Amino acid sequence: MIGRWSREKSADTESKSNDSVALEQINIPGSVIPKHIAFIMDGNGRWAKDRGLPRIAGHRQGVSTVRRMVEIGRELGVEVMTFYTFSSENWRRPVFEVKALMELLIEAIERELDDLKKNGVRLRIIGELDSLPEGPRKAMERGVAETADSDGLILVLALSYSGRREIARAVNRAIASGKGEVDEVSFGSYLDTAGLPDPDLLIRTAGEMRLSNFLLYQLAYTEIVVTPKFWPEFDRADLFDCIRQFQSRERRFGMTSEQVRSERG
Repeated sequence: MIGRWSREKSADTESKSNDSVALEQINIPGSVIPKHIAFIMDGNGRWAKDRGLPRIAGHRQGVSTVRRMVEIGRELGVEVMTFYTFSSENWRRPVFEVKALMELLIEAIERELDDLKKNGVRLRIIGELDSLPEGPRKAMERGVAETADSDGLILVLALSYSGRREIARAVNRAIASGKGEVDEVSFGSYLDTAGLPDPDLLIRTAGEMRLSNFLLYQLAYTEIVVTPKFWPEFDRADLFDCIRQFQSRERRFGMTSEQVRSERG
């Protein structure tokens, strides 16, 4: 879901003056850029409703925001970006909306895959991919296969995803491995996100103040920033503001402030 990086700028990006702010004009020290940013993308439907548009128009605009965020993430040197794309609970939505979302997944991969490969972005899927209809499932599998050798930013899409179900799957994998007792470190190797760093920063849009069953194990020490902006209107300046908030926080991981400062030298 990445845009035409060097060939063209999307119309929605051109309309946002904040997105045209040059990176060098933003005071974000590279040493404290989060390695892994996760997003709970909320407000697509409300954004569309406010404009008298069908809900799918909001989801379509939301795809453009994903494209924009990954493009900026590459500029900043972010290693992983994870997007809560479709939850297990989302299957409860109206049938016509679910069908439209599945079609949008296919459309996005077909449109963006070449650019993913050209820009070294590796696609990874977490969740219950087998529960998707054949069309979007095969499109995602193709995207994963064709970007497997990419060594740049890792784009993670959580599809038919549930944090609780992921933990249950991990427990069953650990049991099936026959390796006996696991600890909190080795348990991570059985999660869908095995091999990825835990998110440093979680951004949730539309002002919602909950995790919604997302990455429950991985978010144990993640910094959380909530913005009132709806996802389709979330832009470069908003992302930079969230990163600044992340930078302003002292991440103690159970230690005292004095210990943290001492470790930093």
